[in-house]
Amino acid sequence: MEPAENPPWLEGPLTSLAEAGDPLAGRLASQLSFLLELDRAKQVLRRTYLTDNSRRENDAEHMWHASLAALVLAEHASEEVEPTRLALMLAVHDIVEIDAGDTFVYDARADKQAREKEAADRIFGLLPEDQRELFCSLWTEFEERRSPTARMAAAIDRLLPLLMNRAVEGRTWREHGISAEQVFSVNASIADGSPRLWHLARLLLDEAVADGVLAP
Repeated sequence: MEPAENPPWLEGPLTSLAEAGDPLAGRLASQLSFLLELDRAKQVLRRTYLTDNSRRENDAEHMWHASLAALVLAEHASEEVEPTRLALMLAVHDIVEIDAGDTFVYDARADKQAREKEAADRIFGLLPEDQRELFCSLWTEFEERRSPTARMAAAIDRLLPLLMNRAVEGRTWREHGISAEQVFSVNASIADGSPRLWHLARLLLDEAVADGVLAP
């Protein structure tokens, strides 16, 4: 996919800024191009349903929800993390799905990593160099799971869909024939970021099985 360009209705004002000698006109143009591209995340649907069961959530909603969850839940990480960096990481972690699409966690595709890396290069490449490096570093850190912050981010990224799915009587699990064994296996990595949150998740899943919400 070709890099995004600013629409004609924005080019005029940006050109006027540049012609007026504004030294940051070019930088602003790149930043606005990136921000307009982010609007496409609102069109990427996930498998998770809203807690009112009305519709599936989109990536933009998920990243907003996860970022706030980071600020709220950071204290439960297995190691000390900086809440703001944790929130920033979760604010950008699924931007690549604008190009790569949402990959269902229970049906991971072999080319997922390559598709998402290509998407990261294109989308973050719209930004000025310093911001591109920041966003790429946050995304890469999240993907590699090598830091306490990344492991906690991954834990939150797993926990939220679990909570939301439990709120709608396991709708996603039932629609896709997902078993308790699969759910426990996929979500066990929550423990890497927060043993406390994983303990809670296991209690929730045990109850879901007992209630017949999740197939044993």
